[in-house]
Amino acid sequence: MSNIKKNFFYSSILTTANYIFPILTYPYVSRVLGVNNIGICNFIDSIINYFILFSMMGIATIGIREVAACKDREERNKIFNGLFFLNTLSTTIMLITLITAIFFIPELYEYNRLMFVGAFKLFFNYLLVEWLYKGLEYFKFITIRTLIVKVIYVVSVFVFVRKANDYFVYYLLLSMMVVINAIINILYARKFVTFTFKKLTIRPFVKPFFIFGFYMFLTSMYSSFNVAYLGFVSGEVEVGYFTTATKLFSILLALYTAFTGVLMPRMSNLIREGCWDEFKILLRKSIDILLFFSIPLIIFSIVFAPEIINMISGKGYEGAIVPMRLSMPLILIIGLEQILIIQTLMPLKEDKIILRNSILGASVSLLLNICIVKSLQSVGSTIVWAVSELTVLGFAQYFLNRHYRISLPLRQINRIMFCNIPLIVALLLFHNLPLNVFLSVPMAFIISITYTFILHYYILQTSTVINICQGVWHRFFR
Repeated sequence: MSNIKKNFFYSSILTTANYIFPILTYPYVSRVLGVNNIGICNFIDSIINYFILFSMMGIATIGIREVAACKDREERNKIFNGLFFLNTLSTTIMLITLITAIFFIPELYEYNRLMFVGAFKLFFNYLLVEWLYKGLEYFKFITIRTLIVKVIYVVSVFVFVRKANDYFVYYLLLSMMVVINAIINILYARKFVTFTFKKLTIRPFVKPFFIFGFYMFLTSMYSSFNVAYLGFVSGEVEVGYFTTATKLFSILLALYTAFTGVLMPRMSNLIREGCWDEFKILLRKSIDILLFFSIPLIIFSIVFAPEIINMISGKGYEGAIVPMRLSMPLILIIGLEQILIIQTLMPLKEDKIILRNSILGASVSLLLNICIVKSLQSVGSTIVWAVSELTVLGFAQYFLNRHYRISLPLRQINRIMFCNIPLIVALLLFHNLPLNVFLSVPMAFIISITYTFILHYYILQTSTVINICQGVWHRFFR
């Protein structure tokens, strides 16, 4: 269990850093570049991320699962080289497709310089091989490396991004983080594997490669696809509103995603060894942690959305307030979804159910995008995302309850929500006080944290929260 805690610590820093460091620069960049140029960068990046998605397909999920199950270096070499070669083929195809699209699609050729920078990001993303390190549960190296590169990035942004036309420099710096991380990763990987394309075995990986890849593509239909579609039908300004609105949400969800990523290989091992009791204990702890931090953060962010948007981006981003309020409940929805899919269905190897689930979510997303996004714009994109994620969550819960008797603790969720009514009232009253935004927001955040701690530690007496708090107390104060 100590390994899980240690890995969660490093993975939390790693995943959160991927969002925290950009948010350190975002208030500066959003003011310097303006909503239109921010929208351009996010629009182009959403296109590039789609090509990355198709180049990676299911490599990340399969890689973590298969590497975690390896018993020695020889077996690891066989698994790694087979997956790496498969990924080489898919990335080559996507690079050729991307370069062709740049020259033949006017909307992309208009920003051809940014698109070619994105092509470098696509290539080096394939060389990251993060799945190797996560499968080995070797999070310390990735974390230290990431922090160093992120610090360089932050300093570079403040030095080189000085005026509105510097959006090309901004996107170049954003992409260079992937390039530097990939170079370090691929060189250090030789400590764990031997690179060779001789006697490759790829047949066992082809089917899950496409199944999980298709799953990732369908999942993106109700997440990142919204950004690309919104850019085509509503323009870069609405993209700027939407991405600004979901910036804080992404940071908050990142912390829980770190925990989910750490537990997935461990859950796979528990199922393989038949340790169902410990498997269910870890699921319960995951839910406890999610409910502990998500519900008060959702309440706080919805109440203080105007102030948060103003602090992050300044004037001109008022259109992001409503999308932000609508997106914040997704912290809880997607968190529960990750528990059911990443921590449960994937270790159970219910690949077909995952695929069916993602097809359902993607269908709902595509239909709603066509129906409401053009008229409701960034607000519509947020609604589409929320409804699609709820659909996926509901179907996953139905299957697990029917076949494995695994269900979400709805009574516990409702009880915690009811117990947070006093916090809602307190924050609404505090929100109406005539205080400076840089004073009211931190004070309201402290109130939320304090109330949540008292609620879970003394009133609800959530065992997982109590154990974590006592562990932290003994580690740092005794």
